[in-house]
Formats: sequence, structure tokens, C-alpha cells
Amino acid sequence: MQDILDQLRQLKAQRNTVILAHNYQRAEVQDAADFVGDSLELSRKAAQTKADVILFCGVHFMAETAAILSPEKIVLVPDENAGCPMANMVTVRELRRRKQEHPDAVVVCYVNSSAAVKAESDVCCTSANAVNVVRSIAADREIIFIPDCSLGSYASRTLGRRMILWPGFCPTHHRILAEEIRRLKAAHPAALVVVHPECTDDVVDLADQVASTAGILDYCRESDAREFIVGTEIGLLHRLQKESPSKAFHMLTALADCPNMKLNTLEKMVWALEDMAPRVAVDPAIAAKARLAIDKMLAVPR
Repeated sequence: MQDILDQLRQLKAQRNTVILAHNYQRAEVQDAADFVGDSLELSRKAAQTKADVILFCGVHFMAETAAILSPEKIVLVPDENAGCPMANMVTVRELRRRKQEHPDAVVVCYVNSSAAVKAESDVCCTSANAVNVVRSIAADREIIFIPDCSLGSYASRTLGRRMILWPGFCPTHHRILAEEIRRLKAAHPAALVVVHPECTDDVVDLADQVASTAGILDYCRESDAREFIVGTEIGLLHRLQKESPSKAFHMLTALADCPNMKLNTLEKMVWALEDMAPRVAVDPAIAAKARLAIDKMLAVPR
């Protein structure tokens, strides 16, 4: 592995590259990155660097977001097949049809979506700010929330506001079951339960805290508790243990493992920088419209 890491460092310097890794990546990929975090956070950090090249270790929509926020930079991915099933559950054609059915509705788009879908939306949101984004929309406006029905349901129930929820979901988070929480809670009664809002309603209802990946990290780090039951993709465990080494973490299920995230490897990172491919670019017209939806989200008070 050391030889591969040495090659990666050399190529990174030659190409003036910043390496980004999502919290769900393999441990060794996270450790090789300059920044580890959630998709939007990483894209914003990359835009602030003087790097010429962004190597984004995540899934395709994340690299698209980086390309939208840094149009002057070259954006590469280690594996072009690393897509997001949830993002694929909504298409521009389907969304346009739904907008025709509800012409006065505001489209709130989770960032886990393609650039083309973002471009058809009014405002984006993340798992951390979905509630605030929905709250910022006038109470008399109808809302279409895409593509994650679980995140949309969480925002809807939190605010007591009905929305039109798109029937999309994260297969990985839907493998996390309420019965597993009950089983682990019985075995570890002192542990606090923290889950991601992409989980189903019955899982969310059993949690002590519902949070994004960054929120889960903050909650576990800042809490006085010494033990946690964690409901999200298992890649987060690596960072949880690094940031809070004296605490114990119990992942709800080994099935919460996103195969698309794990397509990225150190070898593929080296190949990407050697070949300067696969490259991710967004049509300028689509990027401009998608950027508007992202900027509207960023303008919402936290």
C-alpha cells in the first residue's frame, strides 16, 4: 500500500490536485484525502483552494456539484460507475411532468440528485438544512420534495407541514431496521441512538438524535455519553472512531454498506491522476441554473 500512496502523493503534487473523500468512503481513501466530509461541504472547500484539479472520491452527483461550484477546475472521479441509486430515481422528464401537475409548487431538491434535476428545481437542501429550507418557504406555497421521501418525511413531520414527496429513497439507509435498534438498545441500554434522516420513519422515531453525517460526528464528539448506536452508512465508523477514540460505536447493521461508494480505491485514484480521467463536466447552461438552486439554499439562515 505504501507504494500506491507514494505514487498518489507524487501525482497529486504534479497535477496540483486537491483530494476530496466523502464520509462513506473506504478508510484508506479517507486517510489519503485532503478533506473528508459531506458532499456540499467538500465542494465548497475545494472551490476555496488554489488547486487546478479536484479528485472527488464519492459518487457522481457529488463530482457534478464540485464542477458547478468550481467551473475553472478539472474535476475527476476514480470510478465513473460510482453512481447514486437515489439520484437515479428522479429524471428531468418525470419532474417536469409533476411540475405541470402542480404549477405553483416550489421544488425543493435534495443535493443527492443530478445537476440536470437541480437545474429544474427552485432550491436545494442538504440532510443538515432540509428543515430550515422548507421552513423558509411561505406557508401557503405547495412544496414538491425530491428525490428522498424519507428526508422529506422527516422535514414534513418536524414542521407539521404537508408536502408532495417523491417516491425515491436511499437503499442503504432503508436496510437499517427498527428491530435492530431495539435489539442493540437491549444489549447496550446506556448507548444513545443517532441516525441519519434518510432512514425510514420508524427508525427515526426510535432515535435520540437525527442528524446528517457531520451532525452525527458533532453529536457523538460533544456528547458526554460513552456509547452510541449509529444508523448510517458504515463508512462513517472510521471517522467516528478517529475523532472519538475513547468512545464505543455500534453500527446498526453491516448491510448499511453502499457498494457505489466503495467502488473508489487507492489504485483507481492513482489511475485517474495518471490519465486525467474520468472527467466530470456539467453543461454550462445546466450548471448556471443548478447554481441558482444551490445559492438559494446557501442564503437560507441556519
